[in-house]
Amino acid sequence: MESFLFQATLYLVAMVIAVPLASRAGLGSVLGYLIAGILIGPVTGLSGSEMSDLQHFAEFGVVMMLFLIGLELEPRALWAMRDKLLGLGGMQVLITMVLVTAIVMAMGEDFRVSLAIGMTLSLSSTAIVLQTLNEKQLMQTAGGRSSFAVLLTQDIAVIPMLALMPLLALPGARAVAKADHGDHVVARLIDALPAWGVTLITLAAVVFTVLIGHYVVRPLFRFVQGARLREINTAMALLIVVGIASLMNLVGLSPALGTFLAGVVLADSEFKHEMESDIEPFKGLLMGLFFITVGAGINFAVITAQPWNIFALVALLVGLKSAILYGLARVFKLRGKDRSLFTLSLAQAGEFGFVLVSFAVGQRILPNALAEKLLVVIALSMLITPLLFILHEQIGKRLRSADAPDPDAIDEQQPIIIAGVGRFGQVVNRLVTMSGLRTTVLDSDLKTIQLMRTFGFKGYFGDPTRPDLLAAAGINQARVLVVALDGREQTTKLVEYARRIRPDLHIVARARDRTHVFDLYRAGANDIVREMFDSSLRAGRYVLENAGLSEFEAAELEKLFFKLDRAAVRDLAKLWKPGVPMEQNTDYIARTKELNADLEAAMMEQFRRRGERDESDRETPGTVEGGPDA
Repeated sequence: MESFLFQATLYLVAMVIAVPLASRAGLGSVLGYLIAGILIGPVTGLSGSEMSDLQHFAEFGVVMMLFLIGLELEPRALWAMRDKLLGLGGMQVLITMVLVTAIVMAMGEDFRVSLAIGMTLSLSSTAIVLQTLNEKQLMQTAGGRSSFAVLLTQDIAVIPMLALMPLLALPGARAVAKADHGDHVVARLIDALPAWGVTLITLAAVVFTVLIGHYVVRPLFRFVQGARLREINTAMALLIVVGIASLMNLVGLSPALGTFLAGVVLADSEFKHEMESDIEPFKGLLMGLFFITVGAGINFAVITAQPWNIFALVALLVGLKSAILYGLARVFKLRGKDRSLFTLSLAQAGEFGFVLVSFAVGQRILPNALAEKLLVVIALSMLITPLLFILHEQIGKRLRSADAPDPDAIDEQQPIIIAGVGRFGQVVNRLVTMSGLRTTVLDSDLKTIQLMRTFGFKGYFGDPTRPDLLAAAGINQARVLVVALDGREQTTKLVEYARRIRPDLHIVARARDRTHVFDLYRAGANDIVREMFDSSLRAGRYVLENAGLSEFEAAELEKLFFKLDRAAVRDLAKLWKPGVPMEQNTDYIARTKELNADLEAAMMEQFRRRGERDESDRETPGTVEGGPDA
């Protein structure tokens, strides 16, 4: 018990320290987990003999992740992906498997060993890639969807690979392997069946999963809901995942594939969101634990014995898979950053490679020494995957700047310039133009400008922070500049520049929050509008009206709050110190408390006057119900 508690504490401490540090450094949570595992295992030696069993347990996080992804996909969406599943995914697996097999044979291994390694290295890491795609919000991009389609195809491909592996073993070795691993009664019964019998059982398991999802899970969930106990709902969600995973494992199918199929079947269920919320915490912890075990399982003794050989093999694997993926991306017409995302995200080996290597060793196909080296190559390729995502981000930035079209030629100058015409700037532009005034609109998003033109509004494509574009737009003659850019730094930069070249220009700027107001105040903006402030005031007025105040009284309180808060912000802007943590700015904190007390007193005084008016109205003759003025 004490050993278990120590190990649990160790892994949790590693999670809560390494992952936040890696995320803040921009490396992503996955690399943080992997580094934590390396520190626990090879570096400090704190992990014990439990690591292998723990890794099998943690692999259940991958199963849960596939179930949750299935819940987000309706069958129609899955059917719409059939071209990528069969074409893109199928070609990736086959081409990679053939080329890796040929290269390994060229290194001197026989065909059986080479094909086993080719199948193993054709797979990519479902766990790391999907976790990172979701974390970086790239799943809905064309590159992200293509990567997901390939990963799903690979998970499906694990099934025939496991079926083919025993055929690669020599007859005597296959008999020994069956004797070693055929201790489960049901497994022995299935092994004893002819090939057509095994196929029928496999198909029956898939059909059973679909029928269970359609006809059993929903009534059972309604029954469980009647208990009104959150823990029973969680137990029900876990039962679905664990039960289906066990069934798939029993008949020799991938548990991850089975739970994904179950998720797709339940995607339109009314209990979908509840299942997601119940399973998500378990998935997150198990996925983190899985990544830690991958890092801790790296055998540094193998690396130190042949460092250049190991690193060369990892580089060869990542380079070969990147070349194959890049070629497929071009064939399937992925462009720009989607192409780089698809190429780099899938260039590693995957966690199912550990399963296939272990299975191949058990079938006496791979010798132990070669298997050890192969496991290290797989683990190291997974370890560098977060770095490949960072490389993709850098490539994406260069592609955006290289592929950006030239800005439009501005053929007219108006007295009002609007820089940025997103959801904020377009409302300003509509109000001004429909009031009979003319504007010059600039925006760096070409699609936004094209959409404006579709609705009859004129705008120019280009970066509004560029001095030459501002000059062409007439910044030297304009009367008003409206700065409504999305980027906080861009907004402040533009206000500073415009104020420097035009001290007399009236600048209206949108601020993200109060601290941004202070920055814009220092930059020289005349009117600063907080993004959510006016809409929040309107919502507060509605609350007051429905809490018993009249429309006039609520409007008066709204005006008073606006006036006093605006004055307070102007006052506090003089005390704001950029770069100094707020809790260390004692003058700012003290003044904020004083202003909040003054604001509260003024609002209470307004309420008191309202109460006096109500009392006076009740005492005035002719105003009571039934009087002459009723």
